[in-house]
Order: sequence, then structure tokens, then C-alpha cells
Amino acid sequence: MPNDADTHTSPQAQTKFRRVMLKISGEALMGDQGFGLHPPTVQRIAQEVKSVHDLGVEICMVIGGGNIFRGLQGSAQGMERTTADYMGMLATVMNALAMQSSLEALNIHTRVISAIPMDQVCEPYIRRRAVRHLEKKRVVIFAAGTGNPYFTTDTAATLRANEMACEAIFKGTKVDGVYDKDPKKHADAKRYSRVTYDEVLAQHLGVMDASAIALARDNNLPIIVFSLDEPGGFKGILAGKGTYTTVHG
Repeated sequence: MPNDADTHTSPQAQTKFRRVMLKISGEALMGDQGFGLHPPTVQRIAQEVKSVHDLGVEICMVIGGGNIFRGLQGSAQGMERTTADYMGMLATVMNALAMQSSLEALNIHTRVISAIPMDQVCEPYIRRRAVRHLEKKRVVIFAAGTGNPYFTTDTAATLRANEMACEAIFKGTKVDGVYDKDPKKHADAKRYSRVTYDEVLAQHLGVMDASAIALARDNNLPIIVFSLDEPGGFKGILAGKGTYTTVHG
């Protein structure tokens, strides 16, 4: 296993970012399945994370739980909303543990930190401890959202990114940026290279929920939307290459 000491190349040598948040959906871990975890897909995403970690970039992660259980969906089917949201938070812990396992198989030191205490499984959220993990070049996966119902993992990712002093949120999706309409349904969909927070909110562009966008705007935290399905895309975009959309002030 690698030493915790800084054995990586300088992050300034190949990317302008020192510390970033990677936000991915739970559905990204399904692969071609309709439900659950697809281990080869989890391993592929872990390889993407490793390629950026090897640049010396400090990485936080937040993974949704929609591949296992989505709180809003459960609520729509008659379940009490608070209970449904807590179930969704527990699903994110399962996804975080799966990603931790794949990263550690690649010799990347990783910590799962949960907003809901479950000491036998992962660490509780303590901000200073999480910052120290990042300084020691460990990948930190934040699980269980904010620990509160009615908040999405998008909002949790934006909150933790601000608390950890991340320089940007990288949102990995199925498409290579933000479009004015669904590019899978409309051949004439236009992709934005840059778009402001207020335009995202006014035009309902669906990058993240309104709370997350407002929190990013208020703290001037850029959001970079890219395709997680593009091999090497995460590393390339950190180096200023590839196709993506920047949401900015």
C-alpha cells in the first residue's frame, strides 16, 4: 500500500485544482442494470478517481442512493416522506462502502464519513477530522446526505464542498454538459459551455436542485458538469480538456 506521505506529482503541474468534490448519482453505479450495484461499473469509476488522485488532487465524493432507494419516489407511493428520506440516506451509505472497497483495491486510502452515526460501519462527520483525511491524501466519501430529510444529495455535496473548502464541484452525469433541453429526446438541443447560477434557476435546467444551486451561488463555488461515461473524462477535464459545462457566477 502507498505511504500516506505525498508521493504524487504536484497538482499544480497538471491541473489548477488542489481539492475538488465529485458528485455522482446512485444510478451511475447500476451500469446497464435497472437496479442495484454493478461491480464492474463501480470499479471503472474508481479507476477514474484514481487517475485524478494520482495527480495529487485531494478528492471528496458524494454518491446518491437512487439505484437502491429514492426518498421522493417512496413518498410518492404513499410512504411517509421523512421515513422515505432516511431510507434513501442509508442507501447512500451502501454505495459509499462499495466505492470505498473498489478504491482500496486500487491501493487508495479511503474514508467513508456518515452524517448519521453508525460507528461499526464508518466514521461520524467531524469537519476537522475530514479535512485532516484530505490533507493526508485520503479520498473522503461523504454518506447519508446532510443527515436531515428533505435535502437531496446534491445539496449535501454542495454543503460538504463548502465546508471542505473545495475549489469546484464536478458533477458526473450521463451527458457531456448542460443543455437547454434533453439531448436524448431533442436532436437540436444546445449545449452550454458556460452558464450562470441564475440562468440555471430561471430556465430550470436541472443541473442540481434549487437549494444546491443557491448554496453554490452564495459561496461562488463553480459546478462543472461532464459525462462520467467518457473514459478518462474526469482527469481530462481537470487538465482543461474535454467537453463540459461550467456553472459560474
